Amino acid sequence: MVEDKVKEEVLYREGLAMGLDKDDTIVKRRMAQKVQFLSEDVAAAHEPSTAELRTWFEKNTDRFALPSRYSFRHIYFSPDKRGTKAYSDAAEALARIAGQPENSALSTSVADRFMFQDYYGDRTPSAIAKEFGPQFAVALEKIKPGLWQGPIESGFGWHLVFVDTVIPGRLPAFEEVESDVKTAWLGDQKGQAWQKAYQEMRAKYTVLLPAPPDKQTAAAPPPPPKKEIPATSGEGL
Repeated sequence: MVEDKVKEEVLYREGLAMGLDKDDTIVKRRMAQKVQFLSEDVAAAHEPSTAELRTWFEKNTDRFALPSRYSFRHIYFSPDKRGTKAYSDAAEALARIAGQPENSALSTSVADRFMFQDYYGDRTPSAIAKEFGPQFAVALEKIKPGLWQGPIESGFGWHLVFVDTVIPGRLPAFEEVESDVKTAWLGDQKGQAWQKAYQEMRAKYTVLLPAPPDKQTAAAPPPPPKKEIPATSGEGL
């Protein structure tokens, strides 16, 4: 193990002596990251008080808003099996199961088998959108709980949906999310420290860019290629 460390250090120093660190994109990127990490560590060294975190939280409450959560059952009508009739079949099925409980045997008998779950509990709109698509999630938010409704389209096909429960979104109290607030506060402070440090470093340099080409030169067409006239052989005229 000691020899491995020695080998690594020797090769590193030989590489520096050979100038291998120059004009290397990977080396430049890694060094830039290390400078950024060092700048951010300055912010991490400060331990915020509860009062600081509470004040910051009150200015950023929207970042900690808890989304609504939905529990629902659905039955599926497959376009692969039913073709263009998938929507109309779902609409007809809705008329048959209207007023039925969510776990009615009739509701499952009129639909197709779904490849995933029939019941989804305690899901946020973003989680529903990932599974069924944004269009389905938006439509689900408009459904009243307690009865079969639809048809609603997803990325899979058409569905009838029975929303069981809805937990409305809310803004949590500071005490509920204090640890999350501290993490977010630290990330915010690191970002500010890095931007300040970079602006100070950037002010030390003057960036010289190549001058744009003259408009007339850029607009002028290229000269035609010169024609070569072959030399004639002979002893004169």
